[in-house]
Formats: sequence, C-alpha cells, structure tokens
Amino acid sequence: MAVRVLRAGGAASAGSFLRRAGPCSLQPGLWKLASSINRPREDSWLKSLFVRKVDPRKDAHSNLLAKRETSSLYKLQFHNVKPECLEAYNKICQEVLPKIHEDKHYPCTLVGTWNTWYGEQDQAVHLWRYEGGYPVLTEVMNKLKENQEFAEFRKARSNMLLSRKNQLLLEFSFWNEPVPRSGPNIYELRSYQLRPGTMIEWGNYWARAIRFRQDSNEAVGGFFSQIGQLYMVHHLWAYKDLQTREDIRNAAWHKHGWEELVYYTVPLIQEMESRIMIPQKTSPLQ
Repeated sequence: MAVRVLRAGGAASAGSFLRRAGPCSLQPGLWKLASSINRPREDSWLKSLFVRKVDPRKDAHSNLLAKRETSSLYKLQFHNVKPECLEAYNKICQEVLPKIHEDKHYPCTLVGTWNTWYGEQDQAVHLWRYEGGYPVLTEVMNKLKENQEFAEFRKARSNMLLSRKNQLLLEFSFWNEPVPRSGPNIYELRSYQLRPGTMIEWGNYWARAIRFRQDSNEAVGGFFSQIGQLYMVHHLWAYKDLQTREDIRNAAWHKHGWEELVYYTVPLIQEMESRIMIPQKTSPLQ
C-alpha cells in the first residue's frame, strides 16, 4: 500500500503520508526517503539562523583602521639564512642597510632589524617605513636598481639565503608609532592569521585592549597586511628580558576588562606565532 501511495501522489503527498506514519511504522528504506524529502526545508530554516548580515560600508577596511594623519607604508621582510652564513649575512646587512636609511636620496626609514632568537632559527627580520605610501615605495625601488653597491649586496645576500618573503603593511590607528629606542631590549613579534572578514572586529577590540598594555612602554607598533599573506596582524613589543615579558603579560590579567577582550578576539584567530628577536647592532630599535 505504501508503494502505491508514493507512485500515485508524488513527492509532496508522499512526504505528508510518511510524516503521519512516523518512523516506527515505516520500512527503513521509506524512512530514509522521508528524511531526504524534509531535509532541504529543514536545512533552509537552519541556515537562516546563521546567515550574517553584511553592514553596508562606504570605505575600505584599510581606510577605517589605518592612521589617517599619515600615509606610511611598511615592508616586513623575513629572510631564512643558511646557518653557516648567518654571521656573514649580518655583517653585510650592517654595512649596507644603514647607508640606505641615512641617505636622503632614498625616502625610506629602517625601523628595525633583528635576528630571531626563539622561533624560526637562523632568521633575520627587517622592518622598513615608506612615508608617502606606494609612490615612495616605487621611487625607492627604482632608485635602488641604479645603485651598484646595492646590486652587489643583493647578489651576495642571495647566496646566503634558503628562502625569503615579505609583506606590505599599514599601521593601526590606535597603536603607538614605532620610533627608535635605546636598549638593551628583546623584541617579540606576535603574528596572527585572522579569519577572513574579521579585521574590523579585531581592530574594534584591540582599540580598547591596547590601553591595558601601555604601563611599561612595551607596545612598539601594530600592523595589518595589505599585500602578501592577507588578514595578517603583527604586534611588536619590547621588553628588558624574558622574565620582564612574563611579569608584564601576567600583570595584564589582573586588570579588569582584559580577560573579556581576549575572550572575544581568540575566536577570530586561525593561527598565531610568537618570535623573540634580538636587534642587530645597527637597528634603530635597540
């Protein structure tokens, strides 16, 4: 009888019949058919509960998050050096990079240059600032192509590297401006890969969270990527030593409100990495 009903009434009548019959009175095959008939409607209802409404925006995320009073662009470089070449690599960097930094012919600033101490080993990290954005970056790159010393530096450097990558960054409007400081210090670069679409949420939370981390002047700079690996955030911190780092970070948990902001930002993160870095001798950030 059930088979005849299915043939005569079609899918719609079959669904109503099977719902009246209930799972206990049906053969296993017919109950599976009933479930598949109802599932699209149920799935549609469930999906409607989780659809995120998109707020209309009149501006790019970068314009909403970045400093408006400046148009600085940052370049963050990661160089993985052959272990046996690290000393020679540091030497040529200390000879050449400060010359570019100090030469007014090149409108760029070496913010800091480090070796990774804890994290990925035999690695150098360089942070450059281009005040004036992409036009200045292009100007510097074109001028360096004509610099014979820099060409020789790049050739020698290439023989010392295993791999390299870079990112172009903007700085968050609510973070400190990275300016030279005396040492000795260690630096922590905390890098966060965010879930796509969550940069505004991250910025909103950290605009409040940063006030909890200013007491010891440890906050150096905060950046987010524009080109390279996207939805990347980098926070740069300075500490006297590892124990001071531990003490300052533990103290933040005793400040009312910090734990709530951490609670809401953690779900935005896909991956995170911490590097402890030692500044090279010629780094403006010591």
